Amino acid sequence: MTRALTWHDLLIVAGALGAGALAALLLRPALRWLAERARRTQWSGDDIIVDALRTLIPWAAMAAGSAAGATALPLTSTTRHTVNQVLVAVLILVTTATAARVVADLVRSLALTRSGATGSATIFVNLTRIAVLAIGVLILLETLGISIAPLLTALGVGGLAVALALQDTLANLFAGVHILASKTVQPGHYIRLSSGEEGYVVDINWRNTVIRQQADNLVIIPNAKLADAITTNFHQPEEQMSILIQVRVGYESDLEHVEQVTAEIAREVMTEVPGGVADYDPLVRFHTFGDSGIGFSVILRTLEYTNQYVIKHEFMKRLHRRYRAEGIDIPRPVRTVELRPTGELSLPGPRGPEDDRGLRPEPAVGVSAAG
Repeated sequence: MTRALTWHDLLIVAGALGAGALAALLLRPALRWLAERARRTQWSGDDIIVDALRTLIPWAAMAAGSAAGATALPLTSTTRHTVNQVLVAVLILVTTATAARVVADLVRSLALTRSGATGSATIFVNLTRIAVLAIGVLILLETLGISIAPLLTALGVGGLAVALALQDTLANLFAGVHILASKTVQPGHYIRLSSGEEGYVVDINWRNTVIRQQADNLVIIPNAKLADAITTNFHQPEEQMSILIQVRVGYESDLEHVEQVTAEIAREVMTEVPGGVADYDPLVRFHTFGDSGIGFSVILRTLEYTNQYVIKHEFMKRLHRRYRAEGIDIPRPVRTVELRPTGELSLPGPRGPEDDRGLRPEPAVGVSAAG
């Protein structure tokens, strides 16, 4: 038999609750100091952990104060057990939610570190968050004395039915996991599919891969389609890439002089234009005696795929200006059209004005190309 509740008991409870709240308030300056120190480090993980502690510790202090206050009350054993379980359940739920956020943020931070500031891999973030929440719920059920064995059995049987009903969704899910795990395509990479779509990989989520084209349009591709497609990744094995620019000069040009001038312009572009590889020595290679001139390739190198456009732009402008100054001819294709009479045509019977065209010579068109 429990004793009656007194004012002394209420004062003890109020004191315990006040102590918990006071502890939470006193810990805030220390946590703020830790947050400032964490922001000064290069690793972003300590910021995530300290931010989570700023949420968890006040709740823990309040729960401790409530537990201490409950011990002072004249409660029955059943009621005391229920109160303790409620407090433990609240603490487990808060800890689980905080842990899920910490783990998800750490995974996101790791993905951004490896793939660039614009990259994101929400599929791993969501999977880790769900896994931590599921573990927390199972721990809560065990703490409350609820057996999880029947639940796991039911989930196993129900999971089979769900898997059969959601084959396409699960195929995209596992395809996305396979793509990220194999590292063939990562957020931040520039890719081109065999079907023609190309752009930066913005996100790989549980169902789709999002590609941002250079016109800022978004292309949504199911993960299973991406896994089956022939894909060119311009960021692997390295981001730097070579570009070939085709040039042609006339047959009367001095090829040694052409090579020297072209190489000078190429080196100038490599060192002065953003996106070029400054320490790369460009190559000039003649390869074709064409109809209109001698063709050759200029091999340049860029830091990243999209840099090639400004590199080509500047190289062609500067090369054209230099060729004009040096008197180097850039030939243009010439087409000669000949009109040859095939003889007069005679028509039987009287002819009218409308038949005059029948007595005119029919032109035969012949086209020949001259260099």
